[in-house]
Amino acid sequence: MTKMPADYQDEDEVEDFKPLTAQEASAWRARFPQVSVWRMVAVQAVVGVIVALLAWLVTGRAAAGWSAGYGALSVVLPAALFARGVVRQRPGGAGAAMAGIFGWELVKLVLCIAMLAAAPKLVPNLSWLALLVGLIVVMKTYWIALLVRSGVQKTD
Repeated sequence: MTKMPADYQDEDEVEDFKPLTAQEASAWRARFPQVSVWRMVAVQAVVGVIVALLAWLVTGRAAAGWSAGYGALSVVLPAALFARGVVRQRPGGAGAAMAGIFGWELVKLVLCIAMLAAAPKLVPNLSWLALLVGLIVVMKTYWIALLVRSGVQKTD
């Protein structure tokens, strides 16, 4: 194995990189508009309600619906808190912004775990399977929403 100097860069990598012009960057932004974090949280909440109703209808048990709804809530509530924390602007530059994102992600994770730990006491006749279905479906909703978001102009 040969050692390369720290400042060595692969020539192919350097040749392939071409920064966008202002006009190209503007066209890219028009083609891929920003997605509102609040819209994503709202979509997750709607999907959570749908999953809870489906769990209730499929099983015929209200406890399954409440369990699925609580599973969805244990994703939506921390996501909303994360969104609120991250959207607020703070002075301090990029480093402070990254620290804020990581901090709010930790808060989100801890809150989700705490809600799951409290589930047996808060949800009567808890169905863990329904709770996990609600949690997983809602957790994966934002990937689908990003893929099918409106406003993205497809090129043929």
